[in-house]
Amino acid sequence: QASQEELKAAYRRLCMLYHPDKHRDPELKTQAERLFNLVHQAYEVLSDPQTRAIYDIYGRRGLEMEGWEVVERKRTAAEIREEFERLQREREERRLQQRTNPKGTISVGIDATDLFDRYDEEYEDVPGSSFPQIEINKMHISQSIEAPLTSTDTAILSGNLSTQNGNGGGSINLALRRVTSAKGWGELEFGAGDLHGPLFGLKIFRNLTPRCFITTNCALQFSSRGVRPGLTTVLARNLDKNTMGYLQWRWGIQSAMNTSIVRDTKTSHFTVAMQLGIPHSFMMVSYQHKFQDEDQTRVKGSLKAGFFGTIVEYGAERKISRHSVLGATVSIGVPQGVSLKIKLNRASQTYFFPVHLTDQLLPSAVFYATVGPLVIYFAMHRLVIKPYLRAQKERELEKQRESTASDILQKKQEAEAAVRLMQESVRRIIEAEEARMGLIVVNAWYGKFVNDNSRKNEKVKVIDVTVPLQCLVKDSKLILTEASKAGLPGFYDPCVGEEKSLKVLYQFRGVLHQVMSADNEALRIPKQCKWHRLPSSF
Repeated sequence: QASQEELKAAYRRLCMLYHPDKHRDPELKTQAERLFNLVHQAYEVLSDPQTRAIYDIYGRRGLEMEGWEVVERKRTAAEIREEFERLQREREERRLQQRTNPKGTISVGIDATDLFDRYDEEYEDVPGSSFPQIEINKMHISQSIEAPLTSTDTAILSGNLSTQNGNGGGSINLALRRVTSAKGWGELEFGAGDLHGPLFGLKIFRNLTPRCFITTNCALQFSSRGVRPGLTTVLARNLDKNTMGYLQWRWGIQSAMNTSIVRDTKTSHFTVAMQLGIPHSFMMVSYQHKFQDEDQTRVKGSLKAGFFGTIVEYGAERKISRHSVLGATVSIGVPQGVSLKIKLNRASQTYFFPVHLTDQLLPSAVFYATVGPLVIYFAMHRLVIKPYLRAQKERELEKQRESTASDILQKKQEAEAAVRLMQESVRRIIEAEEARMGLIVVNAWYGKFVNDNSRKNEKVKVIDVTVPLQCLVKDSKLILTEASKAGLPGFYDPCVGEEKSLKVLYQFRGVLHQVMSADNEALRIPKQCKWHRLPSSF
């Protein structure tokens, strides 16, 4: 938001500081020339409305991106932004042509009822009967890929294979989707498989109003019994900022009408639904609480009751790595029994393991289904996941340090040169501030501080920035904007990829103060408050 006058004032101040003619020492003169040229390049970018608009929006990468020079000069930054975003969209479209967006699901059903439903009298004379038998009784594998044909047309190829108790089959589907306008799209689907005959479907999506949309899906399934048509229509409406209402009507093999309300906020997800249909009618209520922690932990519970019986489910999920989320759900139902469902989402792949424990409502099965996964998770998290993530983070940091080593070394040399060139100016600033009992920076450090006892084994990585900060003091004030402080004159990044802070010990009106500021946090001192002021005995 700096005005042209403010830019010129800062440019003049830095030019006076780094001007080569002000330094007689040959080494300092050479360093001053390099920094003077950098200041001049920065001013050329910021003094031109066009390049400044691009830099403000996209940073240095915007200036280096191919194609920006063809942007026609406009009167306002908004018009420049519109033109530049068009160039970016063209690049994204070219990149889109190379993406397939694969998605897949692998489900393995496990029958572990022998753990709880054993009948000892039937196993007395059977060799090896002392060991319960755990079997895989069903499997399902599905995969899909998307192939963008144009900016509005996409082809989707999907297939699946299923097997249960020795019987199985599969199918393959091809869908062609076209975005007709900003309000809707249509999709044609063709499928075939060995369990069912050919399938032809049509799906249409349309925004009726800014708060309401409708989806219609009609299909024709050909089989040996003839043609079986099906139709599904969903009408949805935004009830408020965080709440959606759905009304679904399905006609065909399993006709039903379903209505549901879904409320999704930053900390919770709530759903209530009711269905009337053939063969199943039910009511369902579910709630999920979202913890605002680093691992994005969520706990959930649901109750579902209908003609098929009653099912209670509860569980939790947690992020275990950058791209992986692990979840477990215990399902207790009548007459379904007790099951444990384990799910792992890894990027766009889902691995699902439903484990059927018992056909009866046994407290022991519920206890082990609840406690067992928790014990295993915390043991794995402490012994495997946490050490792996720590090692992975170290590898990434080391790789980042290696890739930026030459650049950081250059920044360090520039910062050290700037500090040497600032000495004379800083001496004059301190004399002026002392005369008016103004702002004097006693000590200042920038980098990684370790204040937490749990991180006491980590190394402190800081640099002394007392001189650069004092050089920025003007009229007994120091003002830093919301940006990484590594880019300030006389600063550099001492710990690439790690969290950094600025710690300042300063004197104002003869009283010592101390302040700690996050790397991207704005800072304005002096600030007359009890948190900054230090005791007189300090």
